[in-house]
Amino acid sequence: MNANATGRRVVALHAAVILGLFLLQFVLPDYHHGVLARVMVLAVFAMGYNLTFGYAGLLSLGHAMFFAAGLYGAGLPLYHLGWGVAASFAGGIVAGAVLALAIGLLALRTTGVAFMIVTMMFAQVLYLTVFYFGTWTRGDEGLVLPQTQRILSAGGIQLDLTNPMTRYMAALCLFSIVLIAMLAVIRSPLGRVLVAIRENEERTRMLGYDTFANKLIAVVASGAICAAAGAAYALLFGYVGATFASVQYSILPLLWVLLGGAATTLGPFVGTLFMYYAVDITSGFTSAWLLVVGVALILLVLFFPKGILGTIREKWLPWLP
Repeated sequence: MNANATGRRVVALHAAVILGLFLLQFVLPDYHHGVLARVMVLAVFAMGYNLTFGYAGLLSLGHAMFFAAGLYGAGLPLYHLGWGVAASFAGGIVAGAVLALAIGLLALRTTGVAFMIVTMMFAQVLYLTVFYFGTWTRGDEGLVLPQTQRILSAGGIQLDLTNPMTRYMAALCLFSIVLIAMLAVIRSPLGRVLVAIRENEERTRMLGYDTFANKLIAVVASGAICAAAGAAYALLFGYVGATFASVQYSILPLLWVLLGGAATTLGPFVGTLFMYYAVDITSGFTSAWLLVVGVALILLVLFFPKGILGTIREKWLPWLP
């Protein structure tokens, strides 16, 4: 298959996914309507993680700090300073990008297991900082953002983000923008350099590429995407809490990416969707839902060792991005 035909298939697949999600909002029951909106936002978080882990080969256990930076960067100004929705969302993204730049400059001086440990330590520092400033953050209790403040004003039009349809469309817009951006990045020279770094960093450096600068770009972009997901979560679902800064939320995106397929554009969404519904459905039938989910994940790893889409790409559809 030539490159043009492959490109058309890739574009058609991604367009079909976005169109399918758009149409689903009109037929889904209320409960699943809300769940899918949440899944799309969390999938953006997973896509941000996939950029560093899947494409650049950087195993991080600290990405919760970027999600939390966006969450608090948007939630605190909205709650305490009365900022508008647009300004708060932008503030969340900036907070995540700046934090990612600072962490990247320090953590990227290490590699492998050391990088993983350093990122986890920085994430724990942010987690404890949330409790230290509990007067403003309220720690584990968190903040519930007032519904009256979660209204986006644009061009004389007011969009109520507490409305289920508006919330779903906002989540879909964010998901679509990030998905298209990710597809563009991995097909660009930057994406190819990141894959080269993942496969053999020393050889990539010998070819004349500045591997540190390229990895730093990946970390900052990843932090900004994760922060956008955190900011969207705060504004769309109205809650900001310390749980989202805990180590659990650094492990979850890794799990979602591994399940869906690392270094695949749609893998993070597939993994997030599968994991969310696996927990949701099994917890409704038994109190031992962790055991059931654990067995399901083991079977999935055995039969799909590279994740769902990663294995499908390897065995049947090599053109999948």
